[in-house]
Amino acid sequence: MASAAETRENPREHSRRGKPLRVALSTAMALALFGQPVLALAANTATHADSAQGYPGVAERYALADKYLRDNMRTFIADADLQAAFTTSGQGIVYRKGPSGARQIFYFDLASRSARPIIAEARLAALLAKATGEDLAPHSLALETPEFDAAINELHFGSLGKRWSLSADQKLTEANSGDPEGEGALSPDGRFRIVARNFNLFAIDTRSGQEIALTTDGTRDQPYGRNIPMLPTILKEGTEDPEMPVSVRWSPDSKRILTWRLDTRGVKRMSVTQHNPPDSLYPRSFHYIYPLAGAEKLPQAKRYIIDVETALRQRKTQLVSVDVPSESLLYPADPDMGWYDNGHARIQWTERGYGKLVVYRVDAGTGAATPVAIEAVKPLVTVTSSFIRPAPELQGELSVSERTGWAQLYLVRPQEPSGGKPLTHGTWEVLSVEHVAKDGSAILLTGIGREPDRNPYWRQLYRVALDGSEPALLTPEPLNHDVSISPDGRWIIDAMSSPTEPTRTVVRDARNGRIVSELGRGDASKLFASGYTAPEPFKGVAADGHTPLYGMIYRPANFDPKQTYPIIDHVYTGPTTTQVPTTWGGTLASPSSSVAQLGAIVVMIDGRGTSRRGQKFRLPAYQNLGEVGLDDHIAMIRQMAVRYPYMDTSRVGVFGGSAGGYDAARFILRRPNFFKVAVASSGNHDLRLDKAWWPEVSMGYASPEVWEANSNMSVAGNLSGKLLLVHGDIDDNVPVTESYRLAQALIKAGRDVDLVILPNTRHGVFQPFFWRKFRDYFTRHLIGDTPPSQPLKAPPAQASAVSAQ
Repeated sequence: MASAAETRENPREHSRRGKPLRVALSTAMALALFGQPVLALAANTATHADSAQGYPGVAERYALADKYLRDNMRTFIADADLQAAFTTSGQGIVYRKGPSGARQIFYFDLASRSARPIIAEARLAALLAKATGEDLAPHSLALETPEFDAAINELHFGSLGKRWSLSADQKLTEANSGDPEGEGALSPDGRFRIVARNFNLFAIDTRSGQEIALTTDGTRDQPYGRNIPMLPTILKEGTEDPEMPVSVRWSPDSKRILTWRLDTRGVKRMSVTQHNPPDSLYPRSFHYIYPLAGAEKLPQAKRYIIDVETALRQRKTQLVSVDVPSESLLYPADPDMGWYDNGHARIQWTERGYGKLVVYRVDAGTGAATPVAIEAVKPLVTVTSSFIRPAPELQGELSVSERTGWAQLYLVRPQEPSGGKPLTHGTWEVLSVEHVAKDGSAILLTGIGREPDRNPYWRQLYRVALDGSEPALLTPEPLNHDVSISPDGRWIIDAMSSPTEPTRTVVRDARNGRIVSELGRGDASKLFASGYTAPEPFKGVAADGHTPLYGMIYRPANFDPKQTYPIIDHVYTGPTTTQVPTTWGGTLASPSSSVAQLGAIVVMIDGRGTSRRGQKFRLPAYQNLGEVGLDDHIAMIRQMAVRYPYMDTSRVGVFGGSAGGYDAARFILRRPNFFKVAVASSGNHDLRLDKAWWPEVSMGYASPEVWEANSNMSVAGNLSGKLLLVHGDIDDNVPVTESYRLAQALIKAGRDVDLVILPNTRHGVFQPFFWRKFRDYFTRHLIGDTPPSQPLKAPPAQASAVSAQ
């Protein structure tokens, strides 16, 4: 439930061309795992007391559901994801390897092809926790833009918003230089630091301590270099005006900053009440800015450039206004801004409703802006499938555009910003540009759907020349390939897998794709020895009778095909992504693995309206999020049941989180004769109460009538089954008011509803109490059993804290 939902948290994740979720093999391949038929593997591993009946008791089923939850899955699976990353110099790779709880961080030297251990993952996490006071689980430890000095065995990396250095004797210190990408208050060369006071910016010379005010007229509603405070920060600090990181981008030479001024005047504020604040008996309430879909007035961003070096030297500041229109902020995140290597600033501007994207080249001295790339596609630019990125090696911008109906790559030059030379073509999708050769001779990119011998959702790496020749495939194995490229374009890290093929992480030669070293292989032997039943990829057709669709089937451990099982649809129809997992690790770690243990067949389906299959496949979702996918899910479930008669289509439930929570409620409200039980968590039941970017990227700047038609409240009177709404009371992504309002609509319509509000819980509700209520609901109302009387496990500390994820 978390995987697809997490992708909607922040639009920046999509601008980075996030990895697609994975789907199916052919039916023949799907029925095998390590050479064994899926059903035989399950049937031959029954060990429970009720194995003669093939159906364990309810208490045992709950215990199995706990065993196969995501966090517990880590104890059964090793090396599904090495988190391998090239160092910033490109001379080596930093990665992690080993079983859960005993993983080591390694450095792989590309010249010698040798690896050496650096530190235990748990040890480094403990050092960071001590240095920052933050709770930090080892598996969540981030190592951003790592660098390793092999001569002195010293590791440098970013984590928790700072740069760090780890010495050979495992002493951790904060680094004295800024982020190499130019983000953050400290300049990349460490000479200058930007600080914020009273909504204004100040520059400090780190050597002399000299400082100067860069702005003087900032206010609460119009601060400089300050983003919109997010709800978790407000709650953590107990104020509507918390301390915020400085929002600037340093020029590559560490002389200038590109920053912006926020304008929230006239923007309606949201409110939240925290009824159980830490260390206080009394509730507390806050008002905060959250850009909402369809809102008449959104926060605005205006960019500026400041020459910091000159300001400190001359004791005088010149604020250069960038000649780009003010931009509506659709999410509480920095506007898109950065630098070209030649000293010009680069600004991307998005039109409200996603009608147009424009990239400007800005003169750093005058602020004069020139459009260098313009993207405009009807009915809107879907920014989760399209993007524009700088390509100075090619004297232009690289644009992935759906202008032909498929996301293909174009080279756009300043002389013709609305045009572009096509570099790829066909009925497949370009997902990301991974590297551009310095001499401009070739581009490395990832794509899906081009190779006929593999699943169309599986990611592949290609080398593309600028002469119009066909792309060269660098990943010949018929698997999904998650790749990263060394800074010089010489080497490839490739984590290849499929839902039924364990991850193999290798290093390839980028010239020809040849494998030169292996870093590790995934191992789930402990998982299957425990009785776990392997998930099965499934291919069927949409409700139209001919469009191919892909899904996944999860069965309980020790599965007995002689029994009859209810069906639970794990849903997320959002057009910004896909739901069905396509990687080996993602398939096993899905919440579906746990939910199936209740005694049900759990299915995941990517119907029409989802991403990765071209514009025509996704467009049914345009201004139609409330209907898209409904009948495709029903058609696929019926096809599954024809193949496997033990699937009982008279007992079908549905669950999902976030946009999947919206879907789960929508499915039972719009198709009450098919879906009988639903659990909808953290659902955005009225899109107008959600962050603007996620609904508007599919709906555009819609009319009030369109928003109303897509609201779950408008169909509340259809409910005839059982619906459980679950929401965190301090949800920072989808406000809790969404579930309150749906509950009110159901009550007004004379319908029954169950509502659980989780105290001090944010968007991620996955804590023991949630899972207990979730399991009880399906056990009682769909499976037809009595939930066990068991003591509830205490939630982990982070689950009840304000900072819970």
